[in-house]
Amino acid sequence: MAHGYTPGLRVAARTTLRRPRRLPLAGRVLVGQGDRVRAEDVVARAELPGDVATVNVVNQLGIAPGDIEDYMLKRPGEPVRQGEVIGETRPFIKWFRSQAASPIDGTLESVSKITGQVMIRSAPRPVDLRAYVDGTVAEVFPDEGVMVETTGAFVQGILGIGGEVSGQVAVAARGPDVVLGPQDLDVTLAGRIVVAGALVTGEVYRRAAELGLAALVCGGFHDSDLRALLGYDLGVAITGHEDCRPILIMTEGFGRMTMARKTYDLLAAHAGQRASANGTTQIRAGVLRPEILIPAAGDAALGAVAAGEPGSELRVGSPVRLIREPGFGRLGRVGALPPGVHRVESEAQVRVVEVEFPGGERLTIPRANIEVIGD
Repeated sequence: MAHGYTPGLRVAARTTLRRPRRLPLAGRVLVGQGDRVRAEDVVARAELPGDVATVNVVNQLGIAPGDIEDYMLKRPGEPVRQGEVIGETRPFIKWFRSQAASPIDGTLESVSKITGQVMIRSAPRPVDLRAYVDGTVAEVFPDEGVMVETTGAFVQGILGIGGEVSGQVAVAARGPDVVLGPQDLDVTLAGRIVVAGALVTGEVYRRAAELGLAALVCGGFHDSDLRALLGYDLGVAITGHEDCRPILIMTEGFGRMTMARKTYDLLAAHAGQRASANGTTQIRAGVLRPEILIPAAGDAALGAVAAGEPGSELRVGSPVRLIREPGFGRLGRVGALPPGVHRVESEAQVRVVEVEFPGGERLTIPRANIEVIGD
């Protein structure tokens, strides 16, 4: 049988995945190899140094920098409170006394006899690293973090915004081509990863935010609504830092786009199960796609490779999506893989694929214009 290789999104009913979890700076790992973890568990912790406040003590007291230590009431390493006096003069007449106070709560870090300034650092800020997904600690990176491994269903999207969330999967749309209205969402969906059909409008997104949904997974979202939501044009897609809830994951593209049947059916089959989702997207070197991971119950593991992952095999019968015009977003199946190169409308000589669409229509399309979406 003819076959080839093409990039594509992963859509897998069952696969084994590993997700590295690393702190932004050295810290403590709180779990061990082989430990079972849940998405919300803290697996490592670090402390970011606090902010520094500078107090010009010599100016406030009217003394020489070299004499500053004689007037200090606090020493390096000692805690101070906001408004607490850290240095003062001791005149014969106390009414002429001058004082310097700490502007923040923190620890007195240094006293300079050259500049006459005192540095006070606020309390360190804890940084908790969570597991993100239910699974097992497969590897420990000392002082850095862990590798979490899980087995279950996995779906990649085209584009997303927002970071990591977890919650139960819920299906609000009764089919992959359904367009929801605000009235289709209610309080029972709070905290859930919601399958929302072919299109989420700005009005529906605002209603979801009011109800406290964790994530919306949809076929498409209007670019004008995305611009209004973010307050700027997305441009080159590097996302994930947005502070927004619910996060948004588009599986097909912009506008009203029917969600791939395989994607919809897979998510719907896991309604009520715990899942993790991440809207982070990077369309550059080191491509990152938004994702939904649904861990399987129990400890069973299966090292399967999901159909449609980058470098996956393209065969006759493989379901595909058109990723360029004309026909962007259309879904079909590979009808044939003609060998060699062929001249297309643009006069370029390229490798092509024959795609059969519902209803029997067949088109010959450059292989660069399609992606595999699973078998």
